[in-house]
Amino acid sequence: MTPLLRTGPADGLLTVVLAHGAGAPMDSGFMNHIAAGLAEHVAVVRFEFPYMHRRRVTGKKGGPGSATRLLGFYRDVIKSQGDPSRLIIGGKSMGGRIASMIADECGVAGLLVLGYPFHPPGKPERLRTEHLATLTTPSLILQGERDALGRREEVAGYTLSPSITVSWLPDGDHSLKPRKSSGHTEKENLDRAVAQAAAFCSRIEGAGC
Repeated sequence: MTPLLRTGPADGLLTVVLAHGAGAPMDSGFMNHIAAGLAEHVAVVRFEFPYMHRRRVTGKKGGPGSATRLLGFYRDVIKSQGDPSRLIIGGKSMGGRIASMIADECGVAGLLVLGYPFHPPGKPERLRTEHLATLTTPSLILQGERDALGRREEVAGYTLSPSITVSWLPDGDHSLKPRKSSGHTEKENLDRAVAQAAAFCSRIEGAGC
């Protein structure tokens, strides 16, 4: 098990477990902003998949490896946190996708994804949505309107489970960052994402997680 990064209250009913995206660590600027905001409301646990932890320790870059290994590692993290019915799991991009693939299986209370990679860059025909059509776990996907891995107009045509809410951040890219010409700022979008994620956690908690 790689080291965990814990923030927020230690005595709450819920814990949010967040994994990083494919290319940046658990303490990237994006992850720090989201975790700090959420930690004002709920406990947050961040972790790194083994390939990213090796990169941190050795400085040598390496790919994520097989989805099977990533899924197995995320399952181990969930097991380490106790009762899964008191967990909301998720993460940024790849980390959120991996969480979405085991959310139902692990019996968690909710799923929170920050920029779901609905398809690889430049390959909209290669959808990663099959399991999202039947997902039963209450889920929130926070997506930039012009995300190159799933734009608003593309996602509108996908078949997604009614348990999934997709909330759109104005003019955001895959990291929710808008263009200057949009009249919005990156901080505004990240703060919106935090507020919506916190409200989602409150609803899960209120439903008796």
